[in-house]
Amino acid sequence: MKQNDCGFEVCDFMHLHEDVLKRVCAEMPGEEVLSDLAELFRLFSDSTRIRILYALFESEMCVCDIAQLLSMTQSAISHQLRALKQAKLVRARRDGKTVFYALADDHVRAIIDQGMEHILE
Repeated sequence: MKQNDCGFEVCDFMHLHEDVLKRVCAEMPGEEVLSDLAELFRLFSDSTRIRILYALFESEMCVCDIAQLLSMTQSAISHQLRALKQAKLVRARRDGKTVFYALADDHVRAIIDQGMEHILE
């Protein structure tokens, strides 16, 4: 067996479409970027985090308001907000002793809207 330019093994008994493989290989993001993307989507895999993001669609909110809305403890909400903030999906704003959370930008809403559109098709 031999290898082509992208490192794919070329089998004498299989017909590979090398032009397609080369084009896809050239456009494929690096492993680190794909890992970061997978981590981003992992954050969307938790229903509590999705519920928090949906709440923040409507208004910025403090931890205690989100906890009340979702019938959860403030500690549980804070834990999820920390993960969302580290992923730059939410932002925080301090007003005195209260910290208000909001969606980081319109990309977050677009990601969720597209996911919702997909599952409702």
